[in-house]
Amino acid sequence: MNTSKSTYFPAVKDINKAAEKLRGIIQETPLMKNFNLSGEFGANILLKREDLQIIRSYKIRGAYNKIASLSPVLLKNGVVCASAGNHAQGVAYACQKLGVNGTVVMPAPTPRQKIEQVSMFGKNRVEIILSGDTFDDAKQEAMSLGLSKNMPFIHPFDDESVIEGQGTVGLELLNQCQKIDYLLVPVGGGGLSAGVSALFGNLSPATRVIGVEPAGAPSMSVSLRKGVNSTLEKIEKFVDGAAVKRVGDLNFRICQETLHDVITVDEGKVCETILQLYNREAIVVEPAGALSIAALDQLVDKIVGKTVVCVISGGNNDITRTEEIKERALLYRGLKHYFIVRFPQRAGALKEFVAEVLGPDDDITHFEYTKKNSREKGTAVVGIELKSGDDFPDLLRRMRERNFYGDYINNSPDLLNLLI
Repeated sequence: MNTSKSTYFPAVKDINKAAEKLRGIIQETPLMKNFNLSGEFGANILLKREDLQIIRSYKIRGAYNKIASLSPVLLKNGVVCASAGNHAQGVAYACQKLGVNGTVVMPAPTPRQKIEQVSMFGKNRVEIILSGDTFDDAKQEAMSLGLSKNMPFIHPFDDESVIEGQGTVGLELLNQCQKIDYLLVPVGGGGLSAGVSALFGNLSPATRVIGVEPAGAPSMSVSLRKGVNSTLEKIEKFVDGAAVKRVGDLNFRICQETLHDVITVDEGKVCETILQLYNREAIVVEPAGALSIAALDQLVDKIVGKTVVCVISGGNNDITRTEEIKERALLYRGLKHYFIVRFPQRAGALKEFVAEVLGPDDDITHFEYTKKNSREKGTAVVGIELKSGDDFPDLLRRMRERNFYGDYINNSPDLLNLLI
């Protein structure tokens, strides 16, 4: 294997070797036709169900391949990683299967459910350390531990063996479907997109491989546009499995050569897709797992009559996020609107607002009222859900005509923090 970072490119033979290491360890996940999506887009839409993997994510592939590639000498003190999600579970499961001790450093605010999952997969092989408030804090602690205790750090994406492990998703796809016109792959740090797109570039060059990122964390898109791997100053963290400020250096160089395009998807569209998959298909996906399907709308004119594969990268969705997912989906669809409403201090003002400002199908879903003194108008934050987005202009007109309008706050960056 070529170990020069400046020239490294994942070879088919190395991805095949990774597949051999993973044989009997992971599931060969199904490639399933989705009849609803196929009918909607006039295409043959196939879903690669990595949400059905042992840890409900493809991350086990790269984590296991990396740890299994290390010598007993390197492994004698164990391994260490930093993660609050699927990578942590992958490392824990790999340690348990390989009989290797592991340390997983997770940010202190990590939900209990995720900590318990890591503990379950790692059994008695894994120690969990909570450190810092963010992933970057946890990563710094993990790397420091690795240096002080001589433990290899298992990177979640910027690593040759990890990239080759994730590339085995592509091997399975080509065994399951010989002709794929479009392959949509979620992009976070770039491990999956680099491994799969490199393989397809060699074995199925006619397939257009398209990366999909959340609009609030377009680190690969920005880097490709600039021609240099770049660090974003700020990101929206909602799509946590794919929200990184900087993709891996190895991953960027590979994707520069092998990805045909990278498109971004609004977080609200991701939420709408999560709900549709659950309601229509009884498929539970995490936000990153919905990215590839959420991108289909942007390709509607190109994929008619084509075979399109969407990789569902994971299904570890936290049920406590359900209300936020619903809220974001309604905001995205233009069905939920928040206003500062100014109520005159007279009897019947609220009744007038309900009877004459709201439409017959409009519903107040949020109401917070404050009044400083008896001489001023009272102010309320009001959330209104509409039956149709087309009703919004008339609602706004009536609110202004009757002097209730104060401000429109849907675009406030703090809105969801206040509501959820």
